[in-house]
Amino acid sequence: MNFPEELKYTKDHEWVRVEGDVVVIGITDFAQSELGDIVYVDVDTLDETIEANEVFGSVEAVKTVSDLFMPITGEVVEFNDELEDEPEVVNDDPYGKGWMIKVKADNIEDVQDLLDATAYKKLIGA
Repeated sequence: MNFPEELKYTKDHEWVRVEGDVVVIGITDFAQSELGDIVYVDVDTLDETIEANEVFGSVEAVKTVSDLFMPITGEVVEFNDELEDEPEVVNDDPYGKGWMIKVKADNIEDVQDLLDATAYKKLIGA
């Protein structure tokens, strides 16, 4: 299982990468492996400001649907359109091509309050 050190993580299994003044968000390798084969990613919050810990979308796998939780407060400025036709990319490359949304953070410093890779591994027992 992969836990890139440069990312931040949430207890709800999202990862966060800061790119300038934008935050890229997806689900962790652990989350995608627990869900199984992902068949649909639903994000209908584009151009909306979502509060931290609120639902910004959902992921549907063969046997379950799981909500996606916003790690920090901000406006959803982009959705990974590739996931509409190829949601399985999240299984294949969760930290790369499988990213889900980009967010303009209300306060980029909030990212520092998230879990680092070591704390996330401890959380999931890895």
